[in-house]
Amino acid sequence: MPESGVVAAPLKAHFVLVHGISGGSWCWYKIRCLMENSGYKVSCIDLKSAGIDKSDADSVFTFDDYNEPLFNFMSTLPEDEQVILVGHSAGGISVTWATHKFAKKIGLAVYLAATMLKLGFCTDQDIKDGAPDLSEFGDVYDLGFGLGNDKPPTSAIIKKEFQRKISYHMSPQEDCTLASMLQRPGPILAIQSAKFTESNDVDKVPRVYIKTLQDRVVKPEQQEAMIKRWRPLDVYALDSDHCPNFSNPFLLFGLLLKAAASVGYIS
Repeated sequence: MPESGVVAAPLKAHFVLVHGISGGSWCWYKIRCLMENSGYKVSCIDLKSAGIDKSDADSVFTFDDYNEPLFNFMSTLPEDEQVILVGHSAGGISVTWATHKFAKKIGLAVYLAATMLKLGFCTDQDIKDGAPDLSEFGDVYDLGFGLGNDKPPTSAIIKKEFQRKISYHMSPQEDCTLASMLQRPGPILAIQSAKFTESNDVDKVPRVYIKTLQDRVVKPEQQEAMIKRWRPLDVYALDSDHCPNFSNPFLLFGLLLKAAASVGYIS
């Protein structure tokens, strides 16, 4: 308590929500509604070729290009403002990218069923821990080849007939239907190219991981492996599929507030 005897006011919470591959800002509609109805400031980002961004995933080849909308958003924040940056699934790589570039503007990084690799995809172990392996489900991807059919694929999206079984098996049917209408191919070549240079600032940003215990995309053992390799400040767990923003929004909302409170944003 300050010497004056006046209790310092909690920091203002501004949540910035980043979607995963094939998603968009629309993925957060339940969480955004809960947050805004409770008085919190919320910004949802459409990364390049996602959501309402008009770019074609088969023309997005680098991770910096993919994250240009997030870069522009973070760049325009006032120097004295810090945000709570939340990344879902592959959005976790974008959160890490942002902590390397904008550490002073991030008060907390939250990884939700997300890829959490300090330096990105640099080794085979990084790929094993952080990249979804859906081979057990068969031929699940529709691929795009923006550089030619003889080159590695540039985009991917899970085929509609597999989406519920893989990503949304605990989510309401209407959310699964919404996702099937709004999902777009994700620029996998750009995402797979994510590699970061070691920096001192990245470890200055507090991190929280929210595990999804019934996840079929980023499996629980992968989440545990990434947590052990790069220990966050706290780890929470949800009994949900890969998308608790659909399947368990109220408990997810509560955990996001708990995470914000742990670093002084909410009293």
